Amino acid sequence: MTDETVYEQRTPRKRRRIASFFRRLADRLGSGERVAVDDDQSVAVDVPAEPDMEVEVERDEGDVSLEIELEWAEEEGDVETGVVASKARFERYEDRASDHRWRLVHRNGNVIADCGEGYASKQKAQQGLESTRRNAPGAHVVDRSKDETAPEEGGSKATFELFEDAEGKWRWRLRHDNGNIVADSGQGYVSKQGARKGLRSVKRNVPGAPVEEPE
Repeated sequence: MTDETVYEQRTPRKRRRIASFFRRLADRLGSGERVAVDDDQSVAVDVPAEPDMEVEVERDEGDVSLEIELEWAEEEGDVETGVVASKARFERYEDRASDHRWRLVHRNGNVIADCGEGYASKQKAQQGLESTRRNAPGAHVVDRSKDETAPEEGGSKATFELFEDAEGKWRWRLRHDNGNIVADSGQGYVSKQGARKGLRSVKRNVPGAPVEEPE
């Protein structure tokens, strides 16, 4: 069988985005799920339990390269293109007050995130949606009940905050570095663990989630 390059990308990226990319891969590898390799999650691979792994650092005429490679037999795990690896979809809609909103709906029907506030225009709602899509996967998580603060290194331009509301329910919100809350859990959880599980689902599913407008 001849070699075939299914997908390749080379572009400058900030260290934060690289860290976000590797965290997303790590989450999928750890759970045994299909691993999406592009930002749109349209190219995905099924990584077997024990692939060969090679790490190489090389100097070449003033340039340094770090290469990490996983390799396995095709019958152990295939490559799929044109797929939607996300298990959720964004729904953009207009509420009864004529405000524009979005919510992230899991394929099981549960709303796992929403915008938390209405926007005056569809364009503003889309901007909030895209900010969540960009920043949620790599965002640090801090527990406000423990007065935790986000590390200065890595992460994205937003931070997940875990907190307990006035009724004793656990919730999360995604706060941008500019102070604005761009997304929240939309519901309270009985336990902190449940809230963490919910935000991890958001982290995994926002990158490739399609945007729909229900009738």
